[in-house]
Amino acid sequence: MSEFLHFVEHPLQEIALLIMAVVYITRLRWLMKFPAGKERQAATGAIDTTPRRGIIYSWMNIANPMGMESTRTKIFFYAQFVVFHLGVTSAIALSFIIPYWPHVLEIPGVQPLLQFIIGAAFIVGLFRMIRRYGDKYIRAISTPDDHFSLLLLTVWFLFAFLSVPNDTSGGEWHLVTYFILTAFFLIYVPFSKISHYLYYPFTRYYLGKTMGHRGVYPIEHNPRT
Repeated sequence: MSEFLHFVEHPLQEIALLIMAVVYITRLRWLMKFPAGKERQAATGAIDTTPRRGIIYSWMNIANPMGMESTRTKIFFYAQFVVFHLGVTSAIALSFIIPYWPHVLEIPGVQPLLQFIIGAAFIVGLFRMIRRYGDKYIRAISTPDDHFSLLLLTVWFLFAFLSVPNDTSGGEWHLVTYFILTAFFLIYVPFSKISHYLYYPFTRYYLGKTMGHRGVYPIEHNPRT
C-alpha cells in the first residue's frame, strides 16, 4: 500500500467523518429548538388506533410498498428504490471494511454479494439518470443538486464495485478514486438533498403521532363496516 492510498483510506476519511458529524450535530440541535405543536383535534377513529401505533406505522411505512398508492401501483420503481439504497449501504460499509476489517472480504460469499448489490445499484443509477434527463417533466422539476448527486452516486457505485476485491496488483487507482469520492460525499451530503434521511425519523414521527391521534394510522385496508 502506498502512502497516498493509506492517506485516503484513513486520515482523509476520518477528517471527512468528523466534518459530517459536526454539521449533523449542529443541524440536529437547531431542529430540536422547534417542538411539535399540540394536537387540537379530539381523538377519533377506532379505539385500538393510538399515537404510538401511528408513529410505529409511519416509521415502518418505508418497508410497506402496499401502504402508499405511489409504490403500490409502481412496484418496479419501489424495487429500484430498495436496490439503490441497499447499494448505498453496502458501499458505505465497504469504506469501513477495507481499511479496518479487510479480513471480512475473505469470508466466502462476501465479495460476490457486495459486488452483486453494488453492481445492481449502479445499473439502477443509470436507469435513474436516463429517466431524469429523458423525461421532460422530471427534468423540469429537477435541481442542479438532483443531477449532480445522482451522477456522482452512480460513478461512486462503479468504483465501489471495482474496489470490493481490495486488490492492488493491477494498481491502486480504483481504490484511491473510491475513497476520494467517499470522503467528498461525507462532506457534501449534509449540505445536499441527500441529507433527507436525517429528517425522516422526525417527520414520520410527527406525522404518525398526528395521524394516530386522529384515527388514520395505521391504515385499515379492509375497514370495519
